[in-house]
Amino acid sequence: MSTSIHTQAPIASETIAPYAVDTGARAVKLFRNGANQAVRIPKEFELPGTQALMHREGNRLILELVPDRPKKGTAAALAAALREMAAEGPIEEEFPDVDAGLLPLDDIDLEKPL
Repeated sequence: MSTSIHTQAPIASETIAPYAVDTGARAVKLFRNGANQAVRIPKEFELPGTQALMHREGNRLILELVPDRPKKGTAAALAAALREMAAEGPIEEEFPDVDAGLLPLDDIDLEKPL
């Protein structure tokens, strides 16, 4: 009789992802792509994912990875939304009185025929 042991994948890794390794500087060429200026990103500078943020600090352009969002409707998307809501903290404002200014409702007599 054979038994199999299921091992769980590690939650965190102590190794640095290949894209996070400091590679030092490298000369690159700038070119035009229509109305935009562009640069080819060498393999050792590639970022995972599909989106990045770019900002300028003096004469430096800085690219920062924007992690891909989980697909809508998945448990991962729900967990991400809950984390974002928790980061906002509790809501301090009072809930509005949505009934203010409305006339009172009439009592309904269920015994009376229509």
